[in-house]
Amino acid sequence: MIFRTLRAIKFLFMGPVILGILVLINWVTSPGHWWLQWAALGIGIAWIISLFRVIFAVLVAGGIAALITTLRK
Repeated sequence: MIFRTLRAIKFLFMGPVILGILVLINWVTSPGHWWLQWAALGIGIAWIISLFRVIFAVLVAGGIAALITTLRK
């Protein structure tokens, strides 16, 4: 689970970089036809899933930390 979360964090930063590169490729190769929208849709869906995965991991870690703190008292 931890490696999946680390990959999700990496993709949160790499997804926009990849999309930026695709914007440049689309602009240079075919400025009249924006095929980029379909790639952006796929990357956007994957980015949202990665974001939820990271948020879930943070909430679980926070819950475990709160439980440990409560049990120590």
